[in-house]
Amino acid sequence: MGFLVDSQRDGGGDGGYGMFGCCVRTLVRRKQVDSVHTKPERSHQKLAKNLTIPHLVAIGVGSTIGAGVYILVGTVAREHSGPALALSFLIAGIASAFSAFCYAELASRCPSAGSAYHYSYICVGEGVAWLIGWALILEYTIGGSAVARGISPNLAMLFGSADSLPFFMARQQIPGLGIIVDPCAAILVLIVTGLLCVGIKESTIAQAIVTTANVLAMLFVIIAGSYLGFKTGWSGYELPTGYFPFGVNGMLAGSATVFFAFIGFDAVASTAEEVKNPQRDLPLGIGTALSICCALYMLVSIVIVGLVPYYEMDPDTPISSAFASHGMHWASYVITIGAVTALCSTLMGSILPQPRILMAMARDGLLPPFFSDVNKTTQVPVKSTIVTGIVAAALAFFMDVSALAGMVSVGTLLAFTMVAISVLILRYVPPDEVPVPSTLQSSIDSVSSQFSQSSLSISGKSLVDDVGTLRETEPLLAKRGGAVSYPLIKQVQDILNEENRRTVAGWTIMFTCIGVFVLTYAASDLSLPRLLRLTLCGIGGALLLCGLIVLTSINQDEARHNFGHAGGFMCPFVPLLPIACILINVYLLINLGSATWARVSVWLIIGVLVYVFYGRTHSSLLDAVYVPAARVDEIYRSSRDSLPATHVDGTYCRSQDTLLA
Repeated sequence: MGFLVDSQRDGGGDGGYGMFGCCVRTLVRRKQVDSVHTKPERSHQKLAKNLTIPHLVAIGVGSTIGAGVYILVGTVAREHSGPALALSFLIAGIASAFSAFCYAELASRCPSAGSAYHYSYICVGEGVAWLIGWALILEYTIGGSAVARGISPNLAMLFGSADSLPFFMARQQIPGLGIIVDPCAAILVLIVTGLLCVGIKESTIAQAIVTTANVLAMLFVIIAGSYLGFKTGWSGYELPTGYFPFGVNGMLAGSATVFFAFIGFDAVASTAEEVKNPQRDLPLGIGTALSICCALYMLVSIVIVGLVPYYEMDPDTPISSAFASHGMHWASYVITIGAVTALCSTLMGSILPQPRILMAMARDGLLPPFFSDVNKTTQVPVKSTIVTGIVAAALAFFMDVSALAGMVSVGTLLAFTMVAISVLILRYVPPDEVPVPSTLQSSIDSVSSQFSQSSLSISGKSLVDDVGTLRETEPLLAKRGGAVSYPLIKQVQDILNEENRRTVAGWTIMFTCIGVFVLTYAASDLSLPRLLRLTLCGIGGALLLCGLIVLTSINQDEARHNFGHAGGFMCPFVPLLPIACILINVYLLINLGSATWARVSVWLIIGVLVYVFYGRTHSSLLDAVYVPAARVDEIYRSSRDSLPATHVDGTYCRSQDTLLA
């Protein structure tokens, strides 16, 4: 008896669920962690493994520290935090570290291009992964364009005035259309695109140089500002209002604002496939980059708030005006250089991940294969990089995308949320079946026949009868053993029963996420009646608390130790840390505003249409056969043994490529 093919074509194998069941199974089908058993990549399809810890730190710091910090300190200090600005950055840094821990585990276990899209596809399913990838495309496109538009004004300040730039680089208004074009922004995007096409190592070195200049400018602010502070007595801290003029709530509100200053370390995860030792280097690179950013933010905040009382800060140029108030007008040139270099490094960090997202989606068949092509010489996705650069340059040239900046946050926060959920799934209900090509059906049948019915039976059901059914493609809510209708009210001894553990864990993760959404929505929507708000907060809080208790009480799946590439970083304090990460990110998502969500919804609807009419029918999992993970090695070994002995040389390799393609 062979394993059943889980094919979506012609509605095959719907297990009696009809068209609806077929659609659901399409959305929840999950791919295998990249390994030696996946499609063998020829040399020109591989990305160059050139990155080490210093490269990753340069990418992380350069992508995170933008010019916003040179403005953000004044705005947040005046409106929210006051002298407690450094504490706001510290709390925001700790909150972002929750996401960094989750990224570090998944990046080391699943070191392939695609970042959050890749992890979602492995742990959750194709439908969610597509939406995450589509949202990340929007994030990096608009983010890169917005950063590029901010460079020309800072360059103009460096040369004296807005009219100091050469004519071909200065902003011009098109008569009759009211459109202000920015040639400088478009030129810089194209230069960065060309640099990224040269090679990952070369572009990373260039980013490291630019980032170093930015860090040196921040160190100048810290050292020179500290000298002025000790000389003048730190007047900014000697205020009658105290250290918390807006209270603890104001400091926390400031943390929510500056949280977005830590976004960027996820760019490190997007280069996972190009890291020499991903299990060691990726966690260290992400952690070191985030620590450096947090330390610099806090030190700059401590110094600037101490030089000038928070209520006297210039909201537009807080650092330059602080130095000018002490007679150091020339310092504005150093600060402007820092802002320009910060924008340039952030621009590189914004464009770098998107071609790799496109490449990963094209590899999986969800986008045309054009985007998956890797240049033989440079070993980077040149075609995807060029397309990304052209689109970003066009947006930067014609549009003022600052009004769309909120849409960047949606993609980031959605990715952070899904990465945290993926960690919970990996720990409690990791995929126990993996897809293999349908061309291996004969090998699957051969392996199946080698084992007795008893050895292939789980919970009294034949494994070969289950594979390819709805149960196997929907493992989060899978039914293994007896049904558990209401897992949250079961006795502790039943919850700890291994036979029901996966089912209990799957439902608990789902209800915990629902509780997070209900709690954060009710807490954020002040227009709701008071009684309804309190009721919803109580329901959401109860679901969240019960989920945390249940997940803490039950054992994590033993398969987590062997999932993906073992031996890498393990996220601590599971399930508390991922749940806290989900709570923080969902709260920030809900508070982005209705206008931002309306714009994002249009983009996501377009993405759904693209998936329905192209991605769904071209997915590499369209005719996949889901087999037990424990039998994968034997199946591939059987497929190799079944090939003719005369094909052991290059012909054999070509045959195997064809077999697994």
